[in-house]
Order: sequence, then C-alpha cells, then structure tokens
Amino acid sequence: MIGFMKANNKTVYVAVLAIMTVCLLLGYVPGMSAFASWVTPPVALFLGLVFALLCGQAYPKFNKKVSKKLLQYSVVGLGFGMNLHASLASGKEGMMFTIISVVGTMVIGMFIGRKLLKMNRDTSYLISSGTAICGGSAIAAVGPVIKAKDSDMSVALATIFILNAIALFIFPVFGQWLGLSQQEFGTWAAIAIHDTSSVVGAGAAYGEEALQVATTIKLTRALWIIPLALATSFIFKGDGKKVSIPWFILWFIVAILLNTYVLDAVPEVGKAIAGLARKGLIITMFFIGASLSTDVLKSVGVKPLVQGVLLWLVISVGSLLYILYF
Repeated sequence: MIGFMKANNKTVYVAVLAIMTVCLLLGYVPGMSAFASWVTPPVALFLGLVFALLCGQAYPKFNKKVSKKLLQYSVVGLGFGMNLHASLASGKEGMMFTIISVVGTMVIGMFIGRKLLKMNRDTSYLISSGTAICGGSAIAAVGPVIKAKDSDMSVALATIFILNAIALFIFPVFGQWLGLSQQEFGTWAAIAIHDTSSVVGAGAAYGEEALQVATTIKLTRALWIIPLALATSFIFKGDGKKVSIPWFILWFIVAILLNTYVLDAVPEVGKAIAGLARKGLIITMFFIGASLSTDVLKSVGVKPLVQGVLLWLVISVGSLLYILYF
C-alpha cells in the first residue's frame, strides 16, 4: 500500500487537495455546509503530514512557493474581518510582554544551546530567533546576517517546523482544558507558538475572537524581525543590509484600515473576504504539512530538538503564568 502511494504520490497529492478545496467551496452552497465542516486547520495539517510521511514530497518547489504566498494572502484577507480600534486594544495589551518575551527568549535560548548543550553558535542562535519571534520567517531573515551554513538553516527550520505542527494540535486542547477565554488563548498562542501559520491556525480552531487577538499580536511581534536582524548584524558584525522585511504585515494593516473606515457601511464585503481567507489558511495548512519529509526529520539532531523543546516549554509555561496571574 505504501509503495503504491509513493509511486503515485503526485496523483494522491492532487486528489487530496482537490477534495479539500471542493468541500470548502461547498460551504457557500445552501444546505451543503456539512461537507465543509470537517475541513479544519488541524485536519488539513494532519492530512499533509500523513501524505508527506507515507508518500514523500510531491511538487516540492510548488508546495513551498504556494504555501508561503497563500499564507501571506490569507493573513492580509483576515485583516478585512478586523476592526482597527479592537485590534489596537489587543496589540497594546500584549505589547509589553512581547518585548520582554522576545529579549528573554533570545537570552535563555542561547544559554540552553551554548552553555548547557554545547551546540554550535549559528544553529543555537537561529533556533532562539525562530522561537522568539515568528519561526521560519525570523530564521530566514537572520540566517544571511550571521552567514549561517545551509545545514544550520535546515536544522533550525526543521526543528521549528516540527514543534509548530505539534503546537497546532495541542494548544487548542490545552486551552479548553485550562478554561482559557478567547482573549487569553489568542494572547498565549501568539506568544508561545513559533510560526504565524500555526498561530493563526490554532486561533481559528479556538474561536473567532481568539483568531483576531492571536493574529494581531503575532504580526506585531513579527515586526521585531527588523530590530533583531539589525542587532544581530552589530553583534556578529555581519551585513546589516541583508534583512528580509515581511511586507505583507503592512498590507494586513491596510486591510484593517479599509475594513474600519471604507467598508464599514457594507460589512458583508469584509466578512466575505475574511471568510475566503480562512479557507485559504486551511489549504495552507495542508501545504505546510506536506512539506515535511523523512529527510527533514533525519536532519534534526538530538541537541537542536532538545534546545527547541526546552525553550518552547519555558516560553509556553512562562507566558501562560503571566496571562493567568498578572
């Protein structure tokens, strides 16, 4: 069975993607919403992971390119479902802790990686950066600045990817178990989950308000890529010009402004765009899951994974305690 699937991986890939897309579109047809209800972010990610592990990668270049672009477009689309004043309130509430957590995560991460585990500097720094801000985006921005090797970049990205996949499944479960409110869960997810895709996916799985809070705080946090890259250039004496700025965040802000001040008279338009963006996000989860491979798993050694898990536990538990008791 596995051999058959590997031999026909492209056919299976297209078939699964087509079925998911059709089911999501059936949600727009009256009386057919039941066909779309099963396609959620965790389910899409799970299907992608199962496909990758059983069949290997199909269309890897297409998968990587489309997942990145579709995620960005989906995040911008979510902005059309948000109000500026509510978003500012959410972002302001989490701003101070964001600053503290970013700096603290970098310091603790380097201590764990360099002092406790005796890892090489670049891999340890990349994993710390990905955990502190926004996963793969931060690693991609900081890597060229410290002139990291491709092997170091791959190990750091694989470590963060694996933990992101786990987070999307377990965070909503823990949130329900702990009785977190929509606001509390959104803040926790934005701080403790690495990548924007998993943050938005977990928020969507938890609820509409959690999605808005998580997206706003996470994208505010993602802006720290710029000062981190500049600080890294100074510390490591690298090339400070090689900074990858996530411009889609600007368009996300523009979308919020348009929805608040232009589309306010016709809220159905913004709601429709945001709804389509959430469906795009679900498809993105499948692409991300399908990017995993046995080669990626093999590239992650014990020490990088231990650093990633320990640092993730510190930021997850620390942020949760702050949210619940302060």
